[in-house]
Amino acid sequence: MSIVARFAPSPTGFLHIGGARTALFNWLFARHHGGVFRLRIEDTDRARSTPEAVEAIIDGLSWLGLDWDGEIVFQSARAARHAEIAQQLLAAGRAYYCFCTPEELAAMRGLARAEGRSVRYEGIWRDRDPALAPPGVKPVIRLRARQEGATTIEDLVQGEVTVANSELDDLVLLRADGTATYNLSVVVDDHDMGVSHVIRGDDHLNNAFRQSQIYEGLGWPVPEFAHVPLIHGPDGAKLSKRHGALGVDAYRDLGYLPEALFNYLLRLGWSHGDEEVISREDAVRWFDIGAVGRAAARFDFKKLDSLNGHYIRAAGDWRLVDLIAPRIEASLGHPLTEAGRERLMRAMPELKLRPKTLEELAAGALFYVRERPIPIADKAAALLGEEQRSLLGRLRECLRGVLWSREALETAIRGFAEKEERPLGGVAQPLRAALTGSTASPGIFEVMEVLGREESLGRIADAVSG
Repeated sequence: MSIVARFAPSPTGFLHIGGARTALFNWLFARHHGGVFRLRIEDTDRARSTPEAVEAIIDGLSWLGLDWDGEIVFQSARAARHAEIAQQLLAAGRAYYCFCTPEELAAMRGLARAEGRSVRYEGIWRDRDPALAPPGVKPVIRLRARQEGATTIEDLVQGEVTVANSELDDLVLLRADGTATYNLSVVVDDHDMGVSHVIRGDDHLNNAFRQSQIYEGLGWPVPEFAHVPLIHGPDGAKLSKRHGALGVDAYRDLGYLPEALFNYLLRLGWSHGDEEVISREDAVRWFDIGAVGRAAARFDFKKLDSLNGHYIRAAGDWRLVDLIAPRIEASLGHPLTEAGRERLMRAMPELKLRPKTLEELAAGALFYVRERPIPIADKAAALLGEEQRSLLGRLRECLRGVLWSREALETAIRGFAEKEERPLGGVAQPLRAALTGSTASPGIFEVMEVLGREESLGRIADAVSG
């Protein structure tokens, strides 16, 4: 069997985190089986679909490394094909014209609610002669759904799910204006694209029963379904912006690496033993749609931060420099010099050990490339009183002839502290404040080595002069 999976977002907004996970599961399923992964943009809602949203979807998928096969299919371009299939069902007696007016439908719904019944179309025109239609009413085309028995789906995630056909009404296939409804468009597009497996959120499970009947009415094979539980917040409530229901682009802006978000989304509802850090290659090798849990996954920023910190530590130093450069340049208000980039590169092995995001990494690296005199934070300024400035003045003279390496600097500064009869911290703390403008930084000897002799002595002189 040839495996074809697809991701079919509506371009009415950003690529949200739930959609990104759906795309990931489809991509992994296709790649695991050596199949095809297709992208379809369901842009039939012309009023809400925007080119910017289409671009955001494409950009988000590309950033995550979820490459698709073949050309992108735009659903709006297939309107004539959708209408053709509706007419085909009509000609085969599997659909019929319905001439109900909006007022009649509203009255039908109101009566059902008043009587405590489920709101559904009651098949008024199911067996009526179209010649009896009232004048001036444009008909819709409705599916002649099965009324007896039940429809069963062998869902790859949810298991066997059955609904009585009496609960499924004759859904509209083609609106009065000639446009297809969602359920017909999806069936036709999935069939024409050769989709073998439909993997999507479990909010579409009810649609699967209706779509199955459309497939059957057309004599087309029904694809395999896999309905994945939605993502909830850490408190178990529906995912909202406060939980992390943001666009993929927002996670990039917040400073997350694509491989970290890829890994995190993979583990939201799917597992492989106790593995937490999973490479892209292992994910493709191990992924099994049957291992997706039936319970809603819970989004947890702390876990995402932890994973992101891991991938930052594993990332190449020049790559990290390139990634944080725009953030640093925005803070500085001017482009980085080549010397500044080189300085960041030398500092990166130490800088990347603690941050959880690129934003934190950029903030921690900023002092390396500031122009003199560097700004001094209030807490750091408190370490630069008159006595400490005098001490730094003497230290500066001591350092003039020292070989500028981490080891030599440490030896010299420890010796200076002993001569001054002070603990090392009594020298290192005001020195850190002078060199970094902060009370926290990488190791002070490493900082001095990266800054170099001229810059280090210059910053000390700035602090001494106040």
